[in-house]
Amino acid sequence: MDNPFKNLFNGINIFSGGVDNTTAVGIDIGSSAIKIVQIKKKAGKAVLETYGAIALGPYADTDIGKVTNLPPETIIEALQEVLKAAGVTTRQAALSIPAQSSLLFNISLPAQIGESALAGVIPTEARKYIPVPIDEVVLDYFIFPRKEPSFEEMQNKVSQNLDSSNEVIVIAIQKDAIEKYRSIINKANLSSTFFEVEMFSAVRSNFEHELAPVLLVDLGASKTKVSIVELGTIRSFHTINKGGADVTESISRSLNISFPKAEEMKKEYGLYGSPVDRELVDIIKTQTDYIFSEINSVLLNYEKKYNKPITKIIFTGGGSLLKGLTEVASSNFKIEVTRGNPFAKINAPAFLEKALEVIGGEFGVALGLALRKLQ
Repeated sequence: MDNPFKNLFNGINIFSGGVDNTTAVGIDIGSSAIKIVQIKKKAGKAVLETYGAIALGPYADTDIGKVTNLPPETIIEALQEVLKAAGVTTRQAALSIPAQSSLLFNISLPAQIGESALAGVIPTEARKYIPVPIDEVVLDYFIFPRKEPSFEEMQNKVSQNLDSSNEVIVIAIQKDAIEKYRSIINKANLSSTFFEVEMFSAVRSNFEHELAPVLLVDLGASKTKVSIVELGTIRSFHTINKGGADVTESISRSLNISFPKAEEMKKEYGLYGSPVDRELVDIIKTQTDYIFSEINSVLLNYEKKYNKPITKIIFTGGGSLLKGLTEVASSNFKIEVTRGNPFAKINAPAFLEKALEVIGGEFGVALGLALRKLQ
């Protein structure tokens, strides 16, 4: 079987150009913070040069950790500040597009339709799935890789290779979103090497060689993004409208404390519980139980549709740093649960290893973008 990691997400290349590929900076503009990572290729290996993050709450006159909706000019101001503080040296940047500005769906097409003909077929089929006029989005797509059938599958004729159709993964991105982030990059005196939808970047930085179905859970501030990855490729994607900021808000309201104090308690105690406020765990679990329930629905629907078990769950994103999360999730789902460690994919100074392992989930998207630029 061809190695699906060889050209991982090679089709998701909305914009690109001939630029230097020895240094890369990835930029992840989230709803509560901007994260950046700069890496360099040395002797064939990716090496960390610098990284940084800046909270967006103060730019919206609100608390750190809260969800914001800033105008582009304010985002540019914050971006320039974090680039300066981190000492970024390259002006060639790769930028993520938020999941809420995109749509990912599957189309089944007859196998006799060749790859050269797909460009004409996809827009027609995509109209059935996209709730806006087709000329308001940019489309990209790739054929889901086929797995060689086992002897049992050959006997039972249930293998994908015996199917007469191709499963095509289609990504639609709002043109307005692309133009917004292109403008931000240009006005920040950067040049955009490419734009990529954030879940693809997160997969690149968190996965090694998992070919069996794995569920990647990206716990952001405002949303939780759930990707099911098989053969190194995202096969389905779902968004849950709750995230880390919802947990903090719930603590703040329930204990009648400020948002910053609630954020501090969440980070210090998490699901391990506070010796002072014993109801803290129950408050947090009200939010995480809802997220787990939604994740479980995604998991069960996938297993029912494809008759394949999810073998592992990987948590990433800033919310994955919640203490006790992986232990509670493992008990809930009864399968292997781990927390992603994106920085393990690159070389970094030894004295930073422990710190990077702890904060790595926050920088998964930014690092994934930078890694792609070095490919």
